[in-house]
Amino acid sequence: MNQLVYVCLDGLGDDPVPALGDRTPLEAARTPYLDSLARRGKEGLVHTVGKDVAPESDIAVFAILGYDPRQEHPGRGVLEALGSGMSFQDGDLAHRVNFATREDGEIVDRRVGRDLPTEDSAALAERVNRHLTLPGATFELRATVEHRGALVIRSDEGALSANVTNTDPAYAKEGSMGVALETFPNVVAVSEPLDGSDEARRAADLTNAFVEGASAILEASEVNVRRRREGRLAANLILTRDAGDHVPNLVPIKERFGPSWGCFVEMPVERGIALVLGMAPVDVPTGMLRAEQYEAWASLAAEALGGYDALYIHIKGPDIPAHDGRAEDKRDVIEDIDQAFFGNLLQSIDTNRTVVAVTADHSTSCVRKAHTADPVPLVVAGPGVSPDASETFGERAAARGSLGTLAGIDIVPQLVGLLRR
Repeated sequence: MNQLVYVCLDGLGDDPVPALGDRTPLEAARTPYLDSLARRGKEGLVHTVGKDVAPESDIAVFAILGYDPRQEHPGRGVLEALGSGMSFQDGDLAHRVNFATREDGEIVDRRVGRDLPTEDSAALAERVNRHLTLPGATFELRATVEHRGALVIRSDEGALSANVTNTDPAYAKEGSMGVALETFPNVVAVSEPLDGSDEARRAADLTNAFVEGASAILEASEVNVRRRREGRLAANLILTRDAGDHVPNLVPIKERFGPSWGCFVEMPVERGIALVLGMAPVDVPTGMLRAEQYEAWASLAAEALGGYDALYIHIKGPDIPAHDGRAEDKRDVIEDIDQAFFGNLLQSIDTNRTVVAVTADHSTSCVRKAHTADPVPLVVAGPGVSPDASETFGERAAARGSLGTLAGIDIVPQLVGLLRR
Protein backbone atom coordinates (compact mmCIF):
# COMPACT_ATOMS: atom_id res chain seq x y z
CA MET A 1 0.00 0.00 0.00
CA ASN A 2 1.15 3.55 -0.69
CA GLN A 3 1.75 6.05 2.10
CA LEU A 4 0.39 9.55 2.73
CA VAL A 5 1.95 12.81 3.90
CA TYR A 6 -0.88 15.27 4.51
CA VAL A 7 0.23 18.83 5.31
CA CYS A 8 -1.96 21.67 6.54
CA LEU A 9 -0.43 25.14 6.33
CA ASP A 10 -2.39 27.14 8.88
CA GLY A 11 -4.07 30.25 7.45
CA LEU A 12 -2.36 29.80 4.06
CA GLY A 13 -5.11 31.29 1.87
CA ASP A 14 -5.34 35.05 1.48
CA ASP A 15 -6.63 38.01 -0.50
CA PRO A 16 -4.58 39.72 -3.22
CA VAL A 17 -2.39 42.36 -1.56
CA PRO A 18 -1.61 45.66 -3.38
CA ALA A 19 1.90 45.79 -1.90
CA LEU A 20 2.59 42.36 -3.43
CA GLY A 21 1.48 43.37 -6.92
CA ASP A 22 -2.12 42.29 -6.29
CA ARG A 23 -0.90 38.76 -5.58
CA THR A 24 -1.58 36.79 -2.45
CA PRO A 25 1.40 36.01 -0.18
CA LEU A 26 1.37 32.42 -1.52
CA GLU A 27 1.33 33.62 -5.12
CA ALA A 28 4.12 36.12 -4.40
CA ALA A 29 6.33 33.60 -2.58
CA ARG A 30 9.15 31.70 -4.28
CA THR A 31 7.97 28.10 -3.83
CA PRO A 32 9.82 25.80 -6.23
CA TYR A 33 9.05 22.66 -4.22
CA LEU A 34 5.33 23.33 -3.81
CA ASP A 35 5.23 24.27 -7.48
CA SER A 36 6.89 20.95 -8.33
CA LEU A 37 4.01 19.19 -6.55
CA ALA A 38 1.55 21.23 -8.61
CA ARG A 39 3.29 20.21 -11.85
CA ARG A 40 3.26 16.53 -10.86
CA GLY A 41 -0.27 16.56 -9.48
CA LYS A 42 -3.71 18.14 -9.40
CA GLU A 43 -5.07 21.26 -7.75
CA GLY A 44 -8.43 22.42 -6.49
CA LEU A 45 -10.14 24.58 -3.91
CA VAL A 46 -11.61 23.54 -0.56
CA HIS A 47 -14.36 25.00 1.60
CA THR A 48 -13.09 23.34 4.75
CA VAL A 49 -16.26 23.68 6.84
CA GLY A 50 -18.80 25.47 4.66
CA LYS A 51 -19.12 28.12 1.97
CA ASP A 52 -20.17 30.81 4.41
CA VAL A 53 -18.05 29.75 7.42
CA ALA A 54 -14.84 31.47 8.49
CA PRO A 55 -13.65 28.60 10.67
CA GLU A 56 -11.26 28.34 13.54
CA SER A 57 -8.46 25.84 13.08
CA ASP A 58 -9.93 23.13 15.29
CA ILE A 59 -13.22 22.69 13.44
CA ALA A 60 -11.47 22.99 10.09
CA VAL A 61 -8.95 20.30 11.02
CA PHE A 62 -11.79 18.01 12.10
CA ALA A 63 -13.34 18.53 8.68
CA ILE A 64 -10.21 18.02 6.58
CA LEU A 65 -9.54 14.83 8.56
CA GLY A 66 -12.96 13.51 7.56
CA TYR A 67 -15.09 14.31 10.63
CA ASP A 68 -18.11 16.61 10.29
CA PRO A 69 -17.60 19.30 12.96
CA ARG A 70 -21.30 20.13 13.01
CA GLN A 71 -22.05 16.63 14.27
CA GLU A 72 -18.87 15.36 15.91
CA HIS A 73 -16.91 18.29 17.33
CA PRO A 74 -16.91 18.59 21.15
CA GLY A 75 -15.96 22.27 21.41
CA ARG A 76 -12.42 23.60 21.26
CA GLY A 77 -12.22 24.02 25.02
CA VAL A 78 -12.38 20.24 25.47
CA LEU A 79 -9.64 19.67 22.89
CA GLU A 80 -7.40 22.28 24.52
CA ALA A 81 -7.97 20.82 27.98
CA LEU A 82 -7.32 17.24 26.92
CA GLY A 83 -4.32 18.27 24.86
CA SER A 84 -2.88 20.12 27.86
CA GLY A 85 -3.22 17.05 30.10
CA MET A 86 -5.92 18.62 32.27
CA SER A 87 -8.45 16.55 34.17
CA PHE A 88 -11.81 16.70 32.41
CA GLN A 89 -14.99 14.64 32.58
CA ASP A 90 -18.51 14.94 31.21
CA GLY A 91 -20.41 17.74 32.93
CA ASP A 92 -17.32 19.91 33.42
CA LEU A 93 -17.05 23.09 31.37
CA ALA A 94 -13.90 23.68 29.30
CA HIS A 95 -13.02 26.93 27.52
CA ARG A 96 -10.18 27.91 25.22
CA VAL A 97 -8.83 31.16 26.64
CA ASN A 98 -6.61 34.04 25.58
CA PHE A 99 -4.71 36.33 27.90
CA ALA A 100 -5.57 39.81 26.61
CA THR A 101 -5.22 43.51 27.39
CA ARG A 102 -8.04 45.80 28.54
CA GLU A 103 -7.68 49.53 29.18
CA ASP A 104 -10.50 51.88 30.17
CA GLY A 105 -13.07 49.17 29.51
CA GLU A 106 -11.88 48.44 25.96
CA ILE A 107 -9.93 45.45 24.66
CA VAL A 108 -6.69 46.91 23.32
CA ASP A 109 -5.16 43.64 22.17
CA ARG A 110 -6.66 40.13 22.27
CA ARG A 111 -3.19 38.56 22.35
CA VAL A 112 -1.22 40.94 24.62
CA GLY A 113 0.80 42.26 21.69
CA ARG A 114 1.94 38.70 20.85
CA ASP A 115 4.92 39.13 23.17
CA LEU A 116 3.74 37.35 26.34
CA PRO A 117 6.29 34.61 27.12
CA THR A 118 4.88 31.25 28.18
CA GLU A 119 6.66 31.50 31.52
CA ASP A 120 4.86 34.80 32.23
CA SER A 121 1.45 33.42 31.26
CA ALA A 122 2.14 30.39 33.47
CA ALA A 123 2.93 32.69 36.41
CA LEU A 124 -0.28 34.63 35.78
CA ALA A 125 -2.34 31.44 35.63
CA GLU A 126 -0.81 30.22 38.88
CA ARG A 127 -1.72 33.52 40.55
CA VAL A 128 -5.35 33.26 39.40
CA ASN A 129 -5.56 29.62 40.52
CA ARG A 130 -4.24 30.59 43.95
CA HIS A 131 -6.28 33.72 44.64
CA LEU A 132 -9.63 33.45 42.83
CA THR A 133 -12.64 31.74 44.39
CA LEU A 134 -15.79 30.95 42.42
CA PRO A 135 -19.06 30.54 44.35
CA GLY A 136 -20.19 26.92 44.33
CA ALA A 137 -17.47 25.79 41.94
CA THR A 138 -13.81 24.95 41.48
CA PHE A 139 -11.66 25.61 38.44
CA GLU A 140 -8.25 25.09 36.87
CA LEU A 141 -6.63 27.64 34.56
CA ARG A 142 -3.62 26.43 32.58
CA ALA A 143 -1.37 28.54 30.39
CA THR A 144 -0.24 26.59 27.32
CA VAL A 145 1.74 28.52 24.70
CA GLU A 146 2.37 32.26 25.03
CA HIS A 147 -1.01 34.07 25.30
CA ARG A 148 -3.03 30.87 24.92
CA GLY A 149 -4.57 28.71 27.63
CA ALA A 150 -7.37 26.44 28.75
CA LEU A 151 -9.90 26.71 31.58
CA VAL A 152 -11.92 23.93 33.20
CA ILE A 153 -14.76 24.81 35.61
CA ARG A 154 -16.53 22.24 37.80
CA SER A 155 -19.76 23.10 39.59
CA ASP A 156 -20.66 21.80 43.05
CA GLU A 157 -24.34 22.08 42.07
CA GLY A 158 -24.36 19.65 39.15
CA ALA A 159 -23.35 19.40 35.53
CA LEU A 160 -22.57 22.45 33.41
CA SER A 161 -23.66 23.01 29.81
CA ALA A 162 -21.47 24.33 27.00
CA ASN A 163 -24.53 25.96 25.45
CA VAL A 164 -23.29 29.44 26.35
CA THR A 165 -21.89 32.35 24.34
CA ASN A 166 -18.27 33.46 24.27
CA THR A 167 -16.81 36.37 26.20
CA ASP A 168 -14.26 36.78 23.41
CA PRO A 169 -16.05 39.17 21.03
CA ALA A 170 -13.99 38.01 18.01
CA TYR A 171 -15.73 34.61 17.81
CA ALA A 172 -19.34 33.56 17.51
CA LYS A 173 -20.65 30.22 18.73
CA GLU A 174 -22.63 28.05 16.31
CA GLY A 175 -23.50 24.84 18.12
CA SER A 176 -20.15 23.42 19.21
CA MET A 177 -18.29 25.35 16.52
CA GLY A 178 -16.36 28.56 16.92
CA VAL A 179 -16.67 30.92 13.94
CA ALA A 180 -14.35 33.89 13.42
CA LEU A 181 -15.89 37.34 12.93
CA GLU A 182 -14.34 39.94 10.63
CA THR A 183 -15.72 42.85 12.66
CA PHE A 184 -16.63 42.98 16.34
CA PRO A 185 -16.82 45.46 19.24
CA ASN A 186 -13.62 45.67 21.28
CA VAL A 187 -15.31 45.02 24.61
CA VAL A 188 -15.71 41.89 26.67
CA ALA A 189 -18.92 40.11 25.77
CA VAL A 190 -21.14 38.82 28.55
CA SER A 191 -21.56 35.05 28.45
CA GLU A 192 -25.25 34.23 27.99
CA PRO A 193 -27.08 30.88 28.22
CA LEU A 194 -28.34 29.73 24.84
CA ASP A 195 -31.20 27.73 26.33
CA GLY A 196 -33.32 27.84 29.47
CA SER A 197 -31.57 25.04 31.33
CA ASP A 198 -30.08 25.41 34.81
CA GLU A 199 -26.87 23.85 33.46
CA ALA A 200 -26.44 26.61 30.87
CA ARG A 201 -27.37 29.37 33.32
CA ARG A 202 -24.83 28.12 35.87
CA ALA A 203 -22.18 27.84 33.17
CA ALA A 204 -22.72 31.41 31.96
CA ASP A 205 -22.77 32.83 35.50
CA LEU A 206 -19.58 31.01 36.47
CA THR A 207 -17.85 32.05 33.25
CA ASN A 208 -18.68 35.72 33.82
CA ALA A 209 -17.61 35.51 37.47
CA PHE A 210 -14.31 33.97 36.41
CA VAL A 211 -13.56 36.60 33.74
CA GLU A 212 -14.16 39.58 36.00
CA GLY A 213 -12.63 38.01 39.09
CA ALA A 214 -9.50 36.96 37.23
CA SER A 215 -9.10 40.42 35.72
CA ALA A 216 -8.91 42.05 39.15
CA ILE A 217 -6.24 39.57 40.25
CA LEU A 218 -4.19 39.92 37.06
CA GLU A 219 -4.26 43.71 37.18
CA ALA A 220 -2.03 43.88 40.26
CA SER A 221 0.29 40.98 39.39
CA GLU A 222 4.05 41.38 39.48
CA VAL A 223 4.23 40.24 35.87
CA ASN A 224 2.03 43.11 34.74
CA VAL A 225 3.78 45.66 36.94
CA ARG A 226 7.02 44.68 35.20
CA ARG A 227 5.46 44.64 31.73
CA ARG A 228 4.08 48.15 32.19
CA ARG A 229 7.47 49.34 33.45
CA GLU A 230 9.01 47.91 30.26
CA GLY A 231 6.44 49.74 28.12
CA ARG A 232 4.60 46.51 27.22
CA LEU A 233 0.89 45.73 27.29
CA ALA A 234 -0.46 44.21 30.50
CA ALA A 235 -2.01 40.73 30.40
CA ASN A 236 -4.89 41.84 32.62
CA LEU A 237 -7.83 40.02 31.04
CA ILE A 238 -8.80 36.46 30.15
CA LEU A 239 -11.22 35.91 27.25
CA THR A 240 -13.15 32.64 26.95
CA ARG A 241 -14.54 30.91 23.89
CA ASP A 242 -15.70 27.63 22.34
CA ALA A 243 -16.96 25.88 25.46
CA GLY A 244 -17.33 22.12 25.63
CA ASP A 245 -18.95 19.89 28.25
CA HIS A 246 -18.22 16.28 27.21
CA VAL A 247 -15.54 14.00 25.83
CA PRO A 248 -16.64 12.86 22.34
CA ASN A 249 -17.10 9.17 21.56
CA LEU A 250 -15.81 9.05 17.99
CA VAL A 251 -14.98 6.24 15.61
CA PRO A 252 -11.15 6.20 15.52
CA ILE A 253 -9.66 7.43 12.29
CA LYS A 254 -8.01 4.07 11.49
CA GLU A 255 -11.31 2.26 11.96
CA ARG A 256 -13.16 4.84 9.88
CA PHE A 257 -10.73 5.11 6.96
CA GLY A 258 -8.25 2.24 7.20
CA PRO A 259 -4.71 3.66 7.45
CA SER A 260 -2.82 4.08 10.72
CA TRP A 261 -2.13 7.76 11.42
CA GLY A 262 0.54 9.79 13.15
CA CYS A 263 -0.13 13.45 13.96
CA PHE A 264 2.53 16.14 14.37
CA VAL A 265 1.84 17.99 17.63
CA GLU A 266 2.98 21.58 18.16
CA MET A 267 -0.01 23.08 20.00
CA PRO A 268 -2.24 21.54 22.70
CA VAL A 269 -5.29 21.66 20.45
CA GLU A 270 -3.46 19.43 17.96
CA ARG A 271 -2.64 16.93 20.70
CA GLY A 272 -6.30 17.01 21.76
CA ILE A 273 -7.43 16.31 18.19
CA ALA A 274 -4.96 13.44 17.92
CA LEU A 275 -6.23 11.95 21.17
CA VAL A 276 -9.94 12.07 20.34
CA LEU A 277 -9.43 10.77 16.78
CA GLY A 278 -7.12 7.96 17.82
CA MET A 279 -4.06 9.31 16.02
CA ALA A 280 -0.59 8.77 17.50
CA PRO A 281 0.85 12.13 18.64
CA VAL A 282 4.33 12.87 17.28
CA ASP A 283 5.97 15.59 19.40
CA VAL A 284 7.92 18.10 17.33
CA PRO A 285 10.84 20.31 18.37
CA THR A 286 10.12 24.02 18.80
CA GLY A 287 12.04 27.10 19.90
CA MET A 288 14.60 27.05 17.07
CA LEU A 289 15.13 29.55 14.30
CA ARG A 290 12.29 29.22 11.81
CA ALA A 291 14.18 27.60 8.95
CA GLU A 292 16.07 25.27 11.30
CA GLN A 293 12.79 24.18 12.89
CA TYR A 294 11.15 23.41 9.54
CA GLU A 295 14.23 21.44 8.45
CA ALA A 296 14.09 19.43 11.69
CA TRP A 297 10.38 18.79 11.11
CA ALA A 298 11.09 17.48 7.62
CA SER A 299 13.64 15.01 8.97
CA LEU A 300 11.25 13.92 11.71
CA ALA A 301 8.41 13.49 9.20
CA ALA A 302 10.50 11.28 6.94
CA GLU A 303 11.50 9.19 9.96
CA ALA A 304 7.99 9.02 11.45
CA LEU A 305 6.49 7.92 8.15
CA GLY A 306 8.23 4.62 8.64
CA GLY A 307 5.88 3.84 11.52
CA TYR A 308 2.54 4.87 10.02
CA ASP A 309 0.54 4.59 6.82
CA ALA A 310 -0.37 8.27 6.96
CA LEU A 311 1.10 11.33 8.65
CA TYR A 312 -0.84 14.57 9.34
CA ILE A 313 1.40 17.62 9.73
CA HIS A 314 0.03 21.00 10.85
CA ILE A 315 2.34 24.00 10.42
CA LYS A 316 1.19 27.15 12.19
CA GLY A 317 3.55 29.63 10.52
CA PRO A 318 1.54 31.49 7.83
CA ASP A 319 -1.40 32.33 10.09
CA ILE A 320 0.45 34.48 12.63
CA PRO A 321 1.68 37.39 10.45
CA ALA A 322 -1.60 37.41 8.53
CA HIS A 323 -3.55 38.31 11.68
CA ASP A 324 -1.32 41.35 12.04
CA GLY A 325 -1.57 42.38 8.39
CA ARG A 326 2.11 41.59 7.67
CA ALA A 327 1.82 40.33 4.10
CA GLU A 328 5.56 40.41 3.34
CA ASP A 329 6.29 38.41 6.49
CA LYS A 330 3.63 35.86 5.56
CA ARG A 331 5.23 35.54 2.13
CA ASP A 332 8.63 35.00 3.77
CA VAL A 333 7.26 32.33 6.12
CA ILE A 334 5.79 30.46 3.14
CA GLU A 335 9.17 30.63 1.38
CA ASP A 336 10.91 29.22 4.47
CA ILE A 337 8.40 26.37 4.67
CA ASP A 338 8.89 25.60 1.00
CA GLN A 339 12.68 25.60 1.16
CA ALA A 340 13.38 24.15 4.60
CA PHE A 341 10.43 21.78 5.05
CA PHE A 342 9.29 20.66 1.59
CA GLY A 343 12.77 20.96 0.08
CA ASN A 344 14.13 18.49 2.61
CA LEU A 345 11.03 16.30 2.92
CA LEU A 346 10.62 15.60 -0.79
CA GLN A 347 14.24 14.50 -1.02
CA SER A 348 13.85 12.16 1.97
CA ILE A 349 10.76 10.16 0.99
CA ASP A 350 9.98 7.79 -1.86
CA THR A 351 7.71 9.95 -4.00
CA ASN A 352 6.88 6.93 -6.16
CA ARG A 353 4.92 5.37 -3.32
CA THR A 354 4.00 8.42 -1.23
CA VAL A 355 0.97 10.60 -1.86
CA VAL A 356 1.66 14.19 -0.79
CA ALA A 357 -1.31 16.51 -0.17
CA VAL A 358 -1.02 20.15 0.90
CA THR A 359 -3.89 22.41 1.88
CA ALA A 360 -4.94 24.82 4.63
CA ASP A 361 -7.45 24.91 7.45
CA HIS A 362 -8.73 28.36 6.50
CA SER A 363 -7.77 31.57 4.77
CA THR A 364 -6.37 34.34 6.95
CA SER A 365 -6.50 37.67 5.15
CA CYS A 366 -3.63 40.11 5.62
CA VAL A 367 -5.95 42.82 4.27
CA ARG A 368 -8.80 42.04 6.68
CA LYS A 369 -6.56 40.68 9.50
CA ALA A 370 -8.99 37.85 10.15
CA HIS A 371 -10.03 34.35 9.16
CA THR A 372 -12.33 34.44 6.16
CA ALA A 373 -14.80 32.11 4.49
CA ASP A 374 -12.79 32.06 1.26
CA PRO A 375 -11.81 28.59 -0.04
CA VAL A 376 -8.24 27.37 0.38
CA PRO A 377 -5.96 25.78 -2.22
CA LEU A 378 -5.27 22.04 -2.34
CA VAL A 379 -2.59 20.16 -4.24
CA VAL A 380 -2.32 16.37 -4.42
CA ALA A 381 0.61 14.58 -6.06
CA GLY A 382 2.00 11.06 -6.07
CA PRO A 383 1.15 7.58 -7.32
CA GLY A 384 -2.21 7.34 -9.02
CA VAL A 385 -2.46 11.11 -9.63
CA SER A 386 -2.47 12.27 -13.24
CA PRO A 387 -1.15 15.84 -13.69
CA ASP A 388 -3.68 18.45 -14.72
CA ALA A 389 -1.27 20.98 -16.32
CA SER A 390 -0.97 23.13 -13.19
CA GLU A 391 2.32 25.03 -13.07
CA THR A 392 2.28 26.79 -9.69
CA PHE A 393 0.61 26.33 -6.30
CA GLY A 394 -1.63 29.26 -5.46
CA GLU A 395 -5.19 30.37 -4.97
CA ARG A 396 -5.92 31.32 -8.58
CA ALA A 397 -4.05 28.36 -9.99
CA ALA A 398 -6.03 26.05 -7.70
CA ALA A 399 -9.28 27.60 -8.91
CA ARG A 400 -8.38 26.37 -12.42
CA GLY A 401 -7.34 22.89 -11.23
CA SER A 402 -9.07 19.67 -12.23
CA LEU A 403 -10.04 18.77 -8.65
CA GLY A 404 -12.68 21.51 -8.73
CA THR A 405 -14.13 22.71 -5.44
CA LEU A 406 -14.37 20.20 -2.60
CA ALA A 407 -15.84 20.09 0.90
CA GLY A 408 -13.27 19.55 3.62
CA ILE A 409 -14.76 16.24 4.76
CA ASP A 410 -14.34 14.81 1.25
CA ILE A 411 -10.53 15.10 1.13
CA VAL A 412 -9.45 12.14 3.27
CA PRO A 413 -11.71 9.58 1.55
CA GLN A 414 -10.18 10.58 -1.80
CA LEU A 415 -6.63 10.46 -0.43
CA VAL A 416 -7.19 7.04 1.15
CA GLY A 417 -8.46 5.80 -2.20
CA LEU A 418 -5.09 6.72 -3.71
CA LEU A 419 -3.24 4.72 -1.05
CA ARG A 420 -4.94 1.52 -2.12
CA ARG A 421 -4.01 1.77 -5.81
